[in-house]
This record gives sequence, C-alpha cells and structure tokens, in this order.
Amino acid sequence: MVPVMSLLVPILVSGVIVFVASSLIHMLLGYHMADFRQFPSEDEAMAALQRFNIPPGDYMMPRPTTRQAARSEEFKAKWNKGPKLIATVMKPGFNMGASMLKWFIFCCIVSLFAGYVAGSVHAPGTKYLVIFRTVGTAAFMGYALGEWPAHIWYQRSLGTTLRQSLDGLIYGLLTAGVFGWLWPH
Repeated sequence: MVPVMSLLVPILVSGVIVFVASSLIHMLLGYHMADFRQFPSEDEAMAALQRFNIPPGDYMMPRPTTRQAARSEEFKAKWNKGPKLIATVMKPGFNMGASMLKWFIFCCIVSLFAGYVAGSVHAPGTKYLVIFRTVGTAAFMGYALGEWPAHIWYQRSLGTTLRQSLDGLIYGLLTAGVFGWLWPH
C-alpha cells in the first residue's frame, strides 16, 4: 500500500501534463469544432431570446412542472410537436482564467483518485506496466465515462461523446505514464 501523500508529485505532474495536452488538443487539433453546431438563424434566435432575460442555468423545453403534468395530454402534445431543447444559459462574458484553473483542479482530482486506487492495491516498487494499467484505467474512467450519460439520456451527439472519450483515453494514458514513471520505489 502506498499512502496518497507519497503520490503528490505524480498527482501534480500528471495534472500539469494533462492540462497542457488538453490545451494542445483544443487549440491545435480542432476536432472539437464539431462538438456544437451553429443555431439556425442565430442572430434572430438570439434577439428573440434576449427579451426574456433568461438567468444563467440549465433548461429543458418543454418541461413539465410535476409528474402529473408530464402525463397530461397537453404536455404530451407539446413533447411530440417539439422542438425539444436542453440548453445551458451562460453568464455574459467569459473568464478563461477561472475556467482553466477549475480544469486544472479537476485534472489533479482525477489523478488523486487514480493514485488512491493504485496506492490501495500496489506496493512501492511495483512494476511500471502494473501501475500504468491500474492508474490508466481509473483515470480513463474519471475523464471519459461521465460523458456517456449525456448521450444516453439527453441525446448528445455520439460524435461529441466519442471525441470526449478519445480525449479521456489520451488523458488516462498520460496520467498512467506519469504514475508509472514516478511511482515510489
């Protein structure tokens, strides 16, 4: 068993490496440009929605107010007629620094849990590939599997989900490599 405190260096190093890799993926490769399509008649749609002054948050349309309302013929007709929409309304402006900090913290948290799992089952001096397999699996789970419920329940594009999962695989492999390299002897 290896205590988590003994794994602070691989946790932080893997967090930095995944952060840099994700930045390169999003800035240079461009395959995430297909994650979101442009809304038809974007300017007109934005102008129409601005008059509602919708506060930031997650929304569903149509959305029943109660379980009984969901069973009503009126709601069923709205649901079948469409359009059905799930949307996140964001605050005006964008604080890239705050989002990047949160992402880095998330990367370190995934590494922390992956390290915890590996440290719970492996001793100091465990071979590189054994650590690589354990940490890689746990990190992949942390980075990728959480994307699938959005595809399953909210009809998020399969392509977007697969691209996010590919990123998760890359991040998991990078995390695994760092832990295998820096595992205590």
